[in-house]
Amino acid sequence: MRNKKTFAVILCAIAVALNIVLGTAVAQLKIPLLFLDTIGTIFAAAYFGPWYGASVGAVSNIITGMIFSPKDIPFLLVNVVVGLVVGYIVKKFGFSLTTAIVTGLLLSVICPLIGTPIAVWLYGGVTGTGNDFLVLLLRKSGSDIFTSTFIPRITGNIVDKVLSSLLVLALVKKLPSQYKPEKYNNFYT
Repeated sequence: MRNKKTFAVILCAIAVALNIVLGTAVAQLKIPLLFLDTIGTIFAAAYFGPWYGASVGAVSNIITGMIFSPKDIPFLLVNVVVGLVVGYIVKKFGFSLTTAIVTGLLLSVICPLIGTPIAVWLYGGVTGTGNDFLVLLLRKSGSDIFTSTFIPRITGNIVDKVLSSLLVLALVKKLPSQYKPEKYNNFYT
């Protein structure tokens, strides 16, 4: 039992590092339609459950906010919800190709619904990501601030969350089954 808890803590720490490193790299490169800042959260939630995923998401945004930019801290709500949604979906339906795609699509709507009001309220819709160009373009074309901020986020999240879910599915299948929680052992097909 102790080895499984140690393994879970180590993998969750790695998941936090994945969120920070990949999310920061993509943000620095200003790659549109991609974030990769929740891949560790999706992994922890799919592999260990919703509360592990939520914890990885919260810690990731707090650390990123403390090290790089405080603007990331309010978005921890998005990352926590990702962990809860993925964890409960995997708990209920397992984690297969179909579930990964459906989960990614659900997240691509849920995340912008939470993140857009944060971006609009705190930052006027422009948060320093690759999507800012699209936000400004939509604003110039006459769209209101919420629509201008939401459309690029949902577009980017469709690519990002589906891709992240599929990458996590591939990773989870490769990890040793003796460390998976028993309730999840039969869920990866």
